[in-house]
Amino acid sequence: MTITTKFTETFGVEHPIAQGGMQWVGRAELVAAVANSGALGFITALTQPTPADLAKEIAKCRELTDKPFGVNLTILPTINPPPYDEYRQVIVDAGIKIVETAGSNPAPHLPMFHDNGIKVLHKCTSVRHAVKAQSLGVDGISIDGFECAGHPGEDDIPGLVLIPAASAKIEIPMIASGGFADARGLVAALALGADGINMGSRFMCTVESCIHQNVKEAIVAGSELDTEMIFRPLRNTARVASNAVSREVVEILNRGGQFDDVKDLVAGTRGRTVYESGDVEAGVWWVGASMGLINDIPTVGELVSRIVEEAEDLITERLSAAIRLDNDAHPSAV
Repeated sequence: MTITTKFTETFGVEHPIAQGGMQWVGRAELVAAVANSGALGFITALTQPTPADLAKEIAKCRELTDKPFGVNLTILPTINPPPYDEYRQVIVDAGIKIVETAGSNPAPHLPMFHDNGIKVLHKCTSVRHAVKAQSLGVDGISIDGFECAGHPGEDDIPGLVLIPAASAKIEIPMIASGGFADARGLVAALALGADGINMGSRFMCTVESCIHQNVKEAIVAGSELDTEMIFRPLRNTARVASNAVSREVVEILNRGGQFDDVKDLVAGTRGRTVYESGDVEAGVWWVGASMGLINDIPTVGELVSRIVEEAEDLITERLSAAIRLDNDAHPSAV
């Protein structure tokens, strides 16, 4: 049995599972392992310090897999923005055919990508933004629920409501993000109207993930209660691991502090230090509520195979058995 959806057909992958872009984590080794498993992985462009470094990372990934993979380009409003046009050119020149966009409006990037035969999967945190992205001509939507790591938006709508609400208005392929880590999540997402799932935290906690073993073990040890929502008073909410640093950020902002009062605590370089050194108290680092569902550190291949096989069993055995039992109990309804 194979689970085939609009997502797998449109983006040319075997399984309806994606590993979205993750700052400091979406590197060649992990992305190639995801691609080799039959899922869709994304190199995170802005993890690479320059466009030239991105070109090298893409080439490195190509040495490790001959299957499709993409590049994530997160578009953020900053005082000194990265050279997005140069990163775009590298993506085109490298022959990449799938891009995940996130953050701001993808419209300025679509003509160049579409002119070069590149499909765009845009990550959104609300139905209205998903509808807007669809109207702009993106090729797929990744709808991001409140459970996710990173920025879940300000609506606080969990996936159980957000996914079916979005599926009622989205006609192009749509995958669900936020809180997904196993087969149960995949089957639930399909039932709610999605065409697949996007996993970040779950892929962080695999053998091929480049982050320090201590961080992976902290994710395994953690529960669904072990995250903090920082920046909420600033209307820029972000879900991160709960540690001394993130709790201090929450406390300062809840007392009326402003971004300047916490900017040194939340510096991206400190988060990178966590992933590289394994000191989980060294800074703010991203992880989702799905941490409560992550109990081991498998290879990517083992993880994807397990999810797909267990999802197939859920669909063909447990759920179908429930229907048969219902008919047996009420023969007049048959």
